[in-house]
Amino acid sequence: MKYGKLILEKKEYVFLKRILNLTGYSKDIETKKSLQKLSHELLEADIVDLEAMPNDVIRFNSIVTVEQGNWQKTIQIVIPQNKDFKQNKISILTPMGSALFGYAEGDYITWEFPNGTKELKIVTVEQEYNYSGLDIVI
Repeated sequence: MKYGKLILEKKEYVFLKRILNLTGYSKDIETKKSLQKLSHELLEADIVDLEAMPNDVIRFNSIVTVEQGNWQKTIQIVIPQNKDFKQNKISILTPMGSALFGYAEGDYITWEFPNGTKELKIVTVEQEYNYSGLDIVI
């Protein structure tokens, strides 16, 4: 792990904790396991001000390219209301979204996905700064 632990911006951390508290009762076993793992990782995460946030860390609206062997995929991590599978926008509440959040470009992650445990490399991280979704009151 490039920075030794997950890194999250303060506002996004608070928003993510609220989402996780509301979704703690998910009926899907794989989603529930992924969200529990993310919740556990958040206990050790570095929470930083916006100005201190590294540009290569995955956060809300980040566009991320991951690969495993010859397979490569570019996705955007979004808040649940903005998910759109056809546009490769995946919710933070999916196993893939929760697996990547807070990691950095160049990191490898091992995560239990619905089709088994996989190791993915985070190839690139691009930021699309759009915080309007974080102003939603839940």
